[in-house]
Amino acid sequence: MPVRILIFAKAPCAGIAKTRLIPALGAQGAARLAQRMLHHSVNEAIAARIGAVELCATPAIDDSAWAGQSLPRSISCSDQGAGDLGERMARAAQRTLHEGESLLLIGTDCPALDARRLQCAAQALQQVDCVITPTADGGYALLGLNRFHPSLFAEIPWSSDRVAAITLQRLQQLKWSVQTQPTLHDIDHPADLRWLPAQWPSATELQADDMP
Repeated sequence: MPVRILIFAKAPCAGIAKTRLIPALGAQGAARLAQRMLHHSVNEAIAARIGAVELCATPAIDDSAWAGQSLPRSISCSDQGAGDLGERMARAAQRTLHEGESLLLIGTDCPALDARRLQCAAQALQQVDCVITPTADGGYALLGLNRFHPSLFAEIPWSSDRVAAITLQRLQQLKWSVQTQPTLHDIDHPADLRWLPAQWPSATELQADDMP
């Protein structure tokens, strides 16, 4: 099946995106980093050349929070809609699979999830039902699926250190074949800023009044 990359993202606005980084970066600095991470994720997804790229946005892409954001014309955009993260991801996954595509669900929090790693995940889906890229904080940066089951998204304590473990446990209960990719690092808390790519703006630069 063709593979679609679904990128789940908040509008990179001060006070909305990366709020847990505000103590280290300030509201504007956190928003600047969120914008950098959003565009990095979109560009790497396009560069992977494995299929369509869709930005699943919150709020909806026509909301004023997205004003001024320049996104590539080659990607499509959809509204995440209502509900918790699991409900929103479940709808997008079920819709994509119903339309005859496999999917890679990703966010924008993991700069290390580059085009090469996306290609590896897509290749894995040719052999297994599911591929997952865990993160060091207990979550996951990528979930790839050839099949749908609601248990992968329901009653999971999102943003906790149990997300990946619970997901893997449920996959085992489903008796699905799974490939686990190497663990990566999300950028969610001030301590995580050490995992930013060396060529990206530093915390000091992100706090500056003007965009770097």
